[in-house]
Amino acid sequence: MLTSSIAVDTLSPNQLIRDGDTIFSSGGMFELGFFSPGNSNNRYLGIWYKNVSNGTVVWVANRDTPLNTASGLLRVSSNGILRLVSIGNNTNSTIWSSSFSSSSNGTNSVAQLLDNGNLVIREGNRIIWQSYDYPGDTYLPGMKVGKDLITGVDRKWTSWNSLDDPSPGRYVLWMDTNGFPQIFVNRSLVLHTRFGPWNGVRFSGMPSLTTNPTAVNEFVINEKEIYYMIKADSAVVSRIHLNPEGDLTRMNWVNSTQSWLTILVTAPSDSCSPYGICGPYGTCNTRNFPICSCLEGFVPKRPEEWNAGAWSSGCVPRTPLDCGNGNENGFKRLSGVKLPDTRSSWYDSSTNIGECETECRSNCSCTAYADLDIRNGGSGCLLWFDELVDIREYNETQVLYIRMARSELTNLTREYSEYDGRKEDIDLPSFSLSIIAKSTSNFSSTNKLGQGGFGPVYKGVLDDGREIAVKRLSKSSRQGLDEFKNEVRCIAKLQHRNLVKLLGYCIQGDEIMLIYEYMSNKSLDITLFDISRRSMLDWPQRFHIIQGIARGLLYLHQDSRLRVIHRDLKAANILLDQDMSPKISDFGLARRFKGYETEANTNKVVGTYGYIAPEYALHGLFSIKSDVFSFGVLVLEIVSGQKNQGFTHEQHSDSLLGHAWRLYKEERSLELACTQLRNTCVDSEIIRSIHIGLLCVQHHAEDRPTMSSVVVMLDNESTLPPPKQPAFYTEVYPEINNLSSIPTDNSVNNVTITILDAR
Repeated sequence: MLTSSIAVDTLSPNQLIRDGDTIFSSGGMFELGFFSPGNSNNRYLGIWYKNVSNGTVVWVANRDTPLNTASGLLRVSSNGILRLVSIGNNTNSTIWSSSFSSSSNGTNSVAQLLDNGNLVIREGNRIIWQSYDYPGDTYLPGMKVGKDLITGVDRKWTSWNSLDDPSPGRYVLWMDTNGFPQIFVNRSLVLHTRFGPWNGVRFSGMPSLTTNPTAVNEFVINEKEIYYMIKADSAVVSRIHLNPEGDLTRMNWVNSTQSWLTILVTAPSDSCSPYGICGPYGTCNTRNFPICSCLEGFVPKRPEEWNAGAWSSGCVPRTPLDCGNGNENGFKRLSGVKLPDTRSSWYDSSTNIGECETECRSNCSCTAYADLDIRNGGSGCLLWFDELVDIREYNETQVLYIRMARSELTNLTREYSEYDGRKEDIDLPSFSLSIIAKSTSNFSSTNKLGQGGFGPVYKGVLDDGREIAVKRLSKSSRQGLDEFKNEVRCIAKLQHRNLVKLLGYCIQGDEIMLIYEYMSNKSLDITLFDISRRSMLDWPQRFHIIQGIARGLLYLHQDSRLRVIHRDLKAANILLDQDMSPKISDFGLARRFKGYETEANTNKVVGTYGYIAPEYALHGLFSIKSDVFSFGVLVLEIVSGQKNQGFTHEQHSDSLLGHAWRLYKEERSLELACTQLRNTCVDSEIIRSIHIGLLCVQHHAEDRPTMSSVVVMLDNESTLPPPKQPAFYTEVYPEINNLSSIPTDNSVNNVTITILDAR
């Protein structure tokens, strides 16, 4: 390696780099110049580590066109292109050049070697070309693998041909963006290994690829680009290398030993690695012999070939699928596998798993579905429209639902089966129909507690003396079935003193029921809005209820293993136990969010009129702040003892929110409190509660506090910020008079059907 250097990181149009000269990045980490790899005498322009592991090359410019003499010269031309030329016999021949940028005007262009190993050409602060877009066999943190959908740049890794020859070798790692994006490795232009689709944490076929404190995996899909990237701690020198044998190895530099430490071999190199080795509907497991088997419910397509160890023809359904003639299919639940090839898939990040199932069921071409993201219980929708290929068994949590004939579906332990036969794990006990019927006196009308969109609710007493509330799905309620699925997914995994506890479920024949702990004081609305009963709620009890609801919402939004948006918070969904402590109930309309998400759009507006935030009612945008709005309405109702919906006042036409706002501006907030509180109220607490309620119902979501702030404000006497005018100031809402999806008294779910096409 030649070591002469011009001691700068920038190459201007009036500067040249000859063989023997180098430039290095500002922090001294990387160096650019000419080198000869291994035992080769050929000369290449490249970038290597200077500060550590002197000589470890990370990028090569002229991989296909080596120089056989020290005649190379690098310069930036007047039109903003970096050129490597060979000088000899009075001629200058171009050996390699950077691509031309149509956005460049060719003036003031300079080349600069950055301290992350990226060689860029920039005009001022604008980068018009970078070596990161044309990687070789080495990945550095901050590089992207994937496609720029605007420029068409496709970033791939390509192995060297050998340790002495950096020309493109047999192995190429690349991202296929047909269907849901996934990463492949080709060997000699043939698909060799598939890493599977991104599942929110890692690629489905790379269980060893994990996020750690020094390296965070990032996967991005938007209208401009699709890419995978690692963001690493700058204090850790790290690289991933695709060697000439196709091994993909992740390494960190260890100063104490002055060597590279292999921390992960991310490319599987076993008998199940070859793409599609077991054919359609076959699954591979290296622990089995033979390694290939058919998925449950499927049989070898060509038994003689299969028994001879030739598995490429795969498997076919044991019972043929038939979507017509009134025949129904179900879905087999399969976990612990790498998801199939997604090149003929459709995906939508805003569709929940229940909606995903409905979409797949409605399209006979749909062969399977799964959630996109395994974090916080799963979200998003991924549908397949072709044979399922390249499945292998892994210790993976993502679940695949495979379409098959109903007769092939079996009942499994600790799973529930709805009308469609779909299965899903739940950590809840199952109750027999006979036990529930006995506990409710065979669903006697005298034990009926109420009726909702799900169906009737009954009180029951088990043989051990426990009191229960039984929600019985109405056989004619499609909405109730959807709510059942959603409620189980959400609340079964949540535990908090201010959330109602789900004790179990019952499924037998056509009967589907949820069993809850019984709340002896029923729902808040029954007491709060009844003239003869509201006196039971003095101010200390009401303030205790407000605080409890706030803590329950904080748990849902922030502290639970899932981030849950309730979407139907109202007095009727607040249950009171024997101590009048509140418990949030009815999660049938709730939505689970990813850990980093806080909002989403939907074409289904659900909830109850009077509690829905304006951005949700008008634009379908819901978030934790829409729950905050509903909480604010609830606070003002608890203080006043009046419903927001249908509120009237003899002197004006304001809504309850508008009335509270009017009194606040006139410094008469205490007058909002109902007359029954006069002898038990603490004036400062009532005024503070009204103030917090008004902060929560401000028109713009960004102005509303989070529930963590609300809990602090309720528990402390700190100074509160002034609220802005609330949404729905008057009872007449001109913006939404023509909006058919605004719910009325009952919770509703307005559905827009989307027809899916595979792409």
